[in-house]
Amino acid sequence: MKGILERLYNGIVKENPTFVLMLGMCPTLAVTTSAKNGIGMGLATMVVLIMSNLMISLLRKIIPDAVRVPVYITIIASFVTVIEMIMHAYVKDLYDSLGIYIPLIVVNCIILGRAESYANKNKPVLSIFDGVGIGIGFTIGLTLIGMVRELLGNGTVFNLQIMPKSYEPIAIFIMAPGAFFVLAMLCAVQNKLKLKGANRHVKGDGGCGGDCSTCPMKEIEEKEAKNNV
Repeated sequence: MKGILERLYNGIVKENPTFVLMLGMCPTLAVTTSAKNGIGMGLATMVVLIMSNLMISLLRKIIPDAVRVPVYITIIASFVTVIEMIMHAYVKDLYDSLGIYIPLIVVNCIILGRAESYANKNKPVLSIFDGVGIGIGFTIGLTLIGMVRELLGNGTVFNLQIMPKSYEPIAIFIMAPGAFFVLAMLCAVQNKLKLKGANRHVKGDGGCGGDCSTCPMKEIEEKEAKNNV
């Protein structure tokens, strides 16, 4: 149970793909013109992430290292195709809004990254909850960005009027530059909120926390060092 809760907490908070790891920026910036689009893309990605993590974890001992990346992509693409067909059949409006970004889930670096760094090395149950945690974190990130952009750009949230009728929408927030503005603002808020705890053991104004043993980049750096030897 402790390992499951840790995977959920890491995915939502410590390793949030949007605000901490800064992964999956293409859909994050492109589809979050509304809260509905944000939550739709986030949930679709989460389902693919959970299913691909499970399948790769189950097959991890029989997938040859030499072809593991093509195998991962084939598995991910299969689940993306299923999700795309389901969305086209049952949520046509959302399917039309997300457009090309649904099939592009196949090359989302979050999914391939979790397959390589976690599902390939851990048991199915933990891999499932790793997908759940990362998926929820990604969905929260996209939904928050979509809510802010929709609120400032249209005066609504989930198509419900929030701002008074006299409110003059700021059109730039539903355009491409608005995505960068809102992402930067929310990242700044996130960094500020965790700054007090993060800097408890280090001097200066850095926000990394100083605890390298829990840094998600440590494993990647160790792999690169071994490959360079």
